[in-house]
Amino acid sequence: MDALIQLTPAAPRLPEWLRKPHTHFDAVHQLKAELRRLNLHTVCESARCPNMHECFHRGTATFMILGNLCTRGCGFCSVPKSRHPGALDPDEPANVARMAADMRLRHVVVTSVNRDDLLDGGSEHFSMTVRAVRTALPDARVEVLTPDFQGDLTGVARVLDAGPHIFNHNMETVSRLYKRVRPQADYRQSLDVLQFAKRHRADAVVKSGAMLGLGETREEVHQLMRDLLAADVDIVTLGQYLQPTRRNLPVAEFVPPAQFDAYRDFGLSLGFKTVFSGPLVRSSYMADHIGSDIGSNAPA
Repeated sequence: MDALIQLTPAAPRLPEWLRKPHTHFDAVHQLKAELRRLNLHTVCESARCPNMHECFHRGTATFMILGNLCTRGCGFCSVPKSRHPGALDPDEPANVARMAADMRLRHVVVTSVNRDDLLDGGSEHFSMTVRAVRTALPDARVEVLTPDFQGDLTGVARVLDAGPHIFNHNMETVSRLYKRVRPQADYRQSLDVLQFAKRHRADAVVKSGAMLGLGETREEVHQLMRDLLAADVDIVTLGQYLQPTRRNLPVAEFVPPAQFDAYRDFGLSLGFKTVFSGPLVRSSYMADHIGSDIGSNAPA
C-alpha cells in the first residue's frame, strides 16, 4: 500500500497568504518529547500540518490514536500506511487522558488513523479514549474526528455514546473527486455517518470539513455544503490543500483568501451555525474557539 501513489512534481511556490514562518522551536521539541515519553502520536506531526508550531506553542495538539499506521491510501495524506499495523496499545486511552490533563487542556481533540483491519474499526478503543479523557478532565470539551468505520453505524454509535461534545467526520473533498482523493471511501457513506451522528445524539455538535485546491469547481463546493446541511451538520471547515510529500496528489489551485471568504458567506447564508473558511484552516485548527458558542450537553 505504501507505493499506491506515484511520485508527483513538487508543489509550485506558495503564494504570500500561505507562507507561515516556523517559530517556537523550543515549545515544539518539548511537547514532542512529552508525547514520545507516553508513546503518543499527533495528527499535527504525522499529517505535516502547517499550523503545528503555532498550536504546539499554544499548548494544544490533536491526539491521533489507534497507532500511527493507516490501512488506507488516501491521495492527500502523509500519515504512514500499512496493511497490517499491528496490535493496539492498551495503555493509549489512559496515556491520552494523562497527557491532556498534564497539558491542562480545556478542549481535547482526538482523531485516529483508519484501522480497517480491526473488526470494529477501532471504535471501542476510540470510545475508551473519550471516556478516559472525560474522567481525567470532567470540565473539558471533548471533540472527536473519526474515520467512517467502513459505514458501520454501530461503531459510530459506540463513539458517540462515550460522550464527546463535538463529533467531526471530514468529507475531505467534493463527490466527483472521491475516487482519486479517497479511493477507499464513499461520499454518500460519509454523509450517512454525519447524519446518523446527529440523529443518534441530537445534543452533540456535528462538524465536517474539506480541503480545496484539488480541482473542484465552485458549484461543487456549494453542492458539498448543501449536502452537509441536509445531513444536519452544524459546523463546516474549509482550508487549502497543501501537498505534504511528492508521493501525494499535486495542488491543482491555490484558492485566494477572497474565495474562502465567499464560501464562508455562502455557507452562513445556507444556515450553518459556523463556517470556518480560510487558506490555513484545518479541521482541528483553533478547535477550542470554533463552535464554542454552540450548546452541547454531552451525557456524563
